[in-house]
Amino acid sequence: MELIDILILVTCGAVSGVLAGMLGIGGGMILVPFMIIVFNHQQFDQSIIVHMAIATGMATILFTSLSAIRAHHKHGTIDWKLVIALTPGIIAGGLIGGSELFDAFPTGWLSLFFALFIVYSSIQMFINKKPKPGRQLPGKLGLFSFGSFVGALSSLLGAGGAFVTVPFMIWCNVTPHVAMASASGLGFPIAVAATIGYVVGSWNHPGLPSGSLGYIYLPAVACIVAASIFTAPLGAKMARSMNTVNLKRVFGVMLFFLAAFMFNESRKAFGM
Repeated sequence: MELIDILILVTCGAVSGVLAGMLGIGGGMILVPFMIIVFNHQQFDQSIIVHMAIATGMATILFTSLSAIRAHHKHGTIDWKLVIALTPGIIAGGLIGGSELFDAFPTGWLSLFFALFIVYSSIQMFINKKPKPGRQLPGKLGLFSFGSFVGALSSLLGAGGAFVTVPFMIWCNVTPHVAMASASGLGFPIAVAATIGYVVGSWNHPGLPSGSLGYIYLPAVACIVAASIFTAPLGAKMARSMNTVNLKRVFGVMLFFLAAFMFNESRKAFGM
C-alpha cells in the first residue's frame, strides 16, 4: 500500500474507534466506503471490491469491539444477560450469512441492500420515536430468532449489528445508553461468526490480492486496528456525557451520509 492509503486507513480507524465506543456500532460499517476508495486506488478486482471492504471492516470489529466492551463494562452499562441471550442466534446467523449468503450477492445488489437498511436505521434513530411504555424484550425463542436475523444480516453488511440491535432494544424500552453499550458487547460474537464465514466461503477465490485471507485484506485490518483500539475508550467516555436524544441523532445523521455513498456505489455497479 502507498503512504496515502495507510494514512486514510489509520485516520478512519481512529474515527471508527470513537464511534464504536460512543454508539456501539463496531465501526465496520463506517469503514466500508473508505476502504472502497483505498481498494479502488490499489486497483483491486471490481467484482469483489465491495465484498472485500465489507469483510475487512467486519474483521476489524474483532479488535475494536473488545476495546469498547472493556470501557463500557467498567461503568456497568452493558446488559450482559441480554448479550448472552442473543449470542447463540447471532453466531448461527453469522456463520450461515458469512459462508453461504455473502458470496451469492453481486456487488451492486450488496451495495443497495447495505444502503437501504442503514437508511431505515437512520430514520428510526433521528425521529426519536418513543416506544410503548409496556413493551418488553421477547422470550428466549424470540431472542434467538432475532439474534439469527441480526447475525445473518450483519455478515452481509459488514456491520457490528448496532444499526438493528440498538433500535430494537430501544423499541423494547431498553434505555439508549444501555442499548448502545450492549450493542458493543454483541459486536464481538457477530464479528467472530461472520469473519469465520467469510474466510470459509471465499477461500481460494480467484482475483484476491496478495495479503488477503479470503475476502479479508490483512494490511488494511492492521492499519485500522492500530488506531481504533486506542480511540474506542474515548468514544465510550463521550457517550456517557451526551444527552440520549442527541446520541441517537448523531447515530442517525452518520448513517444517512453513509447510505448516500453506498447508493452511489450501487448505481455505478449497475452501470447507471
